[in-house]
Amino acid sequence: MKTTIYALSTPPGRSGVAVIRLSGDRVGMVLDKLTRGRRPEPRQASVRKLSNQAGEIFDEALVLYFEKPASFTGEDVAELQVHGGPAVVEATLSALDELGCLVAQPGEFTRRAFEHGRLDLTEAEGLADLIDAETEAQRRQAISQMSGSLKALYEGWRSKLISVLASIEGEIDFPDEEDVPDALSHRAHLPLTELIASMGEHLDDGRRGERIRTGFSIALIGAPNAGKSSLLNKLARRDAAIVTDIPGTTRDIVEVRIVMGGFPVVISDTAGLREAVDAVEAEGVRRALDRAVEADLRIGVADARSDEELLDLQERLQDGDLLVLNKMDLVEKKKAERDGYGLSAKSGDGVSELERRIEEIVVDRLSAREMPALSRVRHRRSVEEAVDSLIRARLKLAEAPELAGEDVRLAVRCTEALTGRVDVEDILDRVFSQFCIGK
Repeated sequence: MKTTIYALSTPPGRSGVAVIRLSGDRVGMVLDKLTRGRRPEPRQASVRKLSNQAGEIFDEALVLYFEKPASFTGEDVAELQVHGGPAVVEATLSALDELGCLVAQPGEFTRRAFEHGRLDLTEAEGLADLIDAETEAQRRQAISQMSGSLKALYEGWRSKLISVLASIEGEIDFPDEEDVPDALSHRAHLPLTELIASMGEHLDDGRRGERIRTGFSIALIGAPNAGKSSLLNKLARRDAAIVTDIPGTTRDIVEVRIVMGGFPVVISDTAGLREAVDAVEAEGVRRALDRAVEADLRIGVADARSDEELLDLQERLQDGDLLVLNKMDLVEKKKAERDGYGLSAKSGDGVSELERRIEEIVVDRLSAREMPALSRVRHRRSVEEAVDSLIRARLKLAEAPELAGEDVRLAVRCTEALTGRVDVEDILDRVFSQFCIGK
């Protein structure tokens, strides 16, 4: 982190203004060179002519300077708001190259902020999610996490775990001391139970936080020519999947991303479920079944005229899934009264009622609760490991308090890994590599 880095923080191409950010110990010197000794006062936006090493003026820009440690990265930081023409941007970047600055890697600015204690790992992830947010729900979750909601949760768990560890080690280290009550470690049983319950409550939320980030997954399943692709196109409001009368047209999974109730939703059209006629279709059926297992919601689509398709889907669907009876426009009246959402994917009749029900399910499962949601797989895994350690610790309290203490210590390390307190270089590399360049 001794180098001074720079990056174009706005998208490349022609624009009114382009923002170029710098961070590092040599930022002040770089500004002196670019502005011919007219470096702006810290935290004051100033218009300055920018020159290269040859003394050629290549732009007149708005320049901001932030002295460490009161900056985003905790280092000296500058922003050059230059005119957004490609030639101007290229001239600015070339001038920075000449002055020995290095191009920033994805997430390097935020990583430096983390290394200097300006934010913890969960707040950094919240910032990344905020940049990537496409829906209102994603924005709300990201801003909450960036503001420290998960940090407060994890630090609260860590603080309680340290208190529990102190109780256990008090009996181990000072068994004969009069001011250390007998069997002090047994007092850790109740707080351990409370911590296990608290962590379990966050784990048992239907992966709400992860679903808000990546999308609520819906799989359309059913026999060939049941109308799955036609229904997908109606829900997507575009021709996302090929529709023909030939059975087995859909071989691979076709996904569309839509927004329902402010939440991201991924709907997957899958291969028709039947005895495959060739190896390609067999692979498609296998993928369809796998996607059905992984999905948050399955929508079974059956030809309303086929009792066989209806019975097959009833065996495949789970509690809370939806059944669609398609091609109702071709059904005799005596067969029209069945459980499920009757519609015609071809004409669109009845699709709006299905859409409303899907939206109700999505909103119900993903709506905000009082407690912050675990937003990433790594969070869930660390909390699961902590719970496992605490369950082991509780079992060992009476017989082997020293072993119980070690399990509690492992749980503490899990919570510290969540916020980045411990040295987890591989985790840091994965997290910050997902950022865009310039952030």
